[in-house]
Amino acid sequence: MALALSHIKPSCHYSFSRDTSSVPSSSFNYRPAVILPGLGNNSGDYQKLQLTLREYGIETVVANVSRVDWLRNAAGLVDPNYWRGTLRPRPVLDWYLKRVDEAVQEAKELSQGGSLSLLGHSAGGWLARVYMEEFGLSHISLLLTLGTPHLPPPNGATGVIDQTRGLLNYVEKHCSKAVYTPQLKYVCIAGRYIQGARLFGNSNDANAEGEVAMESAGTTAEVAFPASATMSPSLRSRFVGQGYKQVCGRADVWGDGVVPEESAHLEGALNISLDGVYHSPVGSDDTSRPWYGSPAVVEQWIHHLLT
Repeated sequence: MALALSHIKPSCHYSFSRDTSSVPSSSFNYRPAVILPGLGNNSGDYQKLQLTLREYGIETVVANVSRVDWLRNAAGLVDPNYWRGTLRPRPVLDWYLKRVDEAVQEAKELSQGGSLSLLGHSAGGWLARVYMEEFGLSHISLLLTLGTPHLPPPNGATGVIDQTRGLLNYVEKHCSKAVYTPQLKYVCIAGRYIQGARLFGNSNDANAEGEVAMESAGTTAEVAFPASATMSPSLRSRFVGQGYKQVCGRADVWGDGVVPEESAHLEGALNISLDGVYHSPVGSDDTSRPWYGSPAVVEQWIHHLLT
């Protein structure tokens, strides 16, 4: 399927299958990549992704983050901006940006004067944008985000609380806009793993009972139901939908189980959606619940790191 590319909001959809014949020899060298962990993740969660990327000839450095480190964010509680919903990334997240910069410096040595790729998972994607704004981007030629909630929740939406307490509003207003160019490419990948549902009411979308069969196959292919059948959303779909609502203001949307598809896309970037892809390396596997870093999924976006 051809890629659509524009500076407005290009979007592509893929399903995936593994074809190891396309994997190049590890003797080829490409620009190194820095992996930015998502909220609550630690560096070790990305070891398998590192091994997969090495098979393609890409050396990686993961920002040194532990799960305990994320407790540092509690420092924001003493900032009045936290309670006003106008929190800024700095100084609350200076510890994370410092870890990213250390990883970038290490990757710059590997690049031998060449450029780097930033690979941001979940919150690591918008934190990569903060890093680029604060530390410079002359040595970065690609920002590729995986399941990153780029957009702040809509203002005034009923029952929605901005869980970032204004951080995403700051990023949207103060960080450079995404512009896909040969010198600096922005690629944003969203997963379509499960469709959410409203907390109350039924849905005519055949995604409840059918969802189990689709997940076991690792795909989101449609399941046929009688036209007269009215499906009630599963409890899981309702639960996931409430999480989606806090991110984008709506529950009945597709997403990767944590981040809605529409929130993981960014205006001006090359936006891609991958069917059957789960949000996190924690709780995933490579068959029934593949995440963005599973080998068969990596195969769908690896070419962006090789060009």
